[in-house]
Amino acid sequence: MNPTSNTGLTPDTTLRIALTPGDPAGIGPDLCLLLARQPRSVELVAICDPELLQDRARTLQLRFTHRLLDPAAQPVPTAAGELCILPVALRATATCGQPDTANARYVLDTLDRAVDGCRDATFAAMVTGPVNKALINEAGIPFSGHTEYLAEATGTDMVVMMLATEGLRVALATTHLPLRDVSDRITASLLERILRILHDALQRDFGIARPHITVCGLNPHAGEGGHLGSKEREVIIPLLEKLRAGGFNLSGPLPADTVFTRDRLQHTDAVLAMYHDQGLPVLKHMGFGQAVNVTLGLPIIRTSVDHGTAYELACTGRVDPGSLQAAVRYAIEMIHCRARH
Repeated sequence: MNPTSNTGLTPDTTLRIALTPGDPAGIGPDLCLLLARQPRSVELVAICDPELLQDRARTLQLRFTHRLLDPAAQPVPTAAGELCILPVALRATATCGQPDTANARYVLDTLDRAVDGCRDATFAAMVTGPVNKALINEAGIPFSGHTEYLAEATGTDMVVMMLATEGLRVALATTHLPLRDVSDRITASLLERILRILHDALQRDFGIARPHITVCGLNPHAGEGGHLGSKEREVIIPLLEKLRAGGFNLSGPLPADTVFTRDRLQHTDAVLAMYHDQGLPVLKHMGFGQAVNVTLGLPIIRTSVDHGTAYELACTGRVDPGSLQAAVRYAIEMIHCRARH
């Protein structure tokens, strides 16, 4: 069995988790170094240019050592002040706070190495730092986000983006899409596939035997009986009735301003929002800096930070690693849930 295979885990198993810092000019390298200040029960493997982390450590005046990954060796817990590194060379010198299209391919190289390692069980999961989608596109590489890129890289036909924080999980029916295109994208077949992926992931990755999912309507007041839009009446309501008949525990469609109330969320395992800015502002208000982005439906486990590259904070020593710490914690919990499922 591979050292990091998710099957047959015991309390003594040391997991090996890939960590991609993201854009080298942003705060991702800083976050990795801050994460390394505390010992970990898992082996964290930063997939990056070793000199990038060494240079950033000198700038931040952090004590840091590294060792190179030996994939054939048994994982060992990460010691304080140390990271294991799988080397990937920068395409150009990285300068704090100065994004460079020359390193766009480097960012994707690190993701590719992490995906490959998860697929061959070198890694039990991957945790990703922030990237700049616009910069990658400006380099001539079509890129709409981690979620879509990882789906293509793993040959996965459909994935679901979900953000989670204490007390709230929000999955998205549509992701990085102009608002004017959202209604046309939402069909019964799309929503059924998304709800099935979300339901199965809540069982497999979060250990919830019979998950309760609350579904937002698309229109104000969830369409007000068809007076403010027909998507609910024609598409969402018939689909939810079909899935309920098949055993799904679903509420909705409900207006978003009703869904995100304290009493309702107490009885909800996940909310399905129809579009990006319907659900995520509430979640980030509740847990920004401690929230985690999870890609559901992949054959591998991937979690991520809930924030961007924050170029203006790179090398300042004023960054908060809370979201990255939470992403590592979620990855570990998901690994163990899958092993038990």
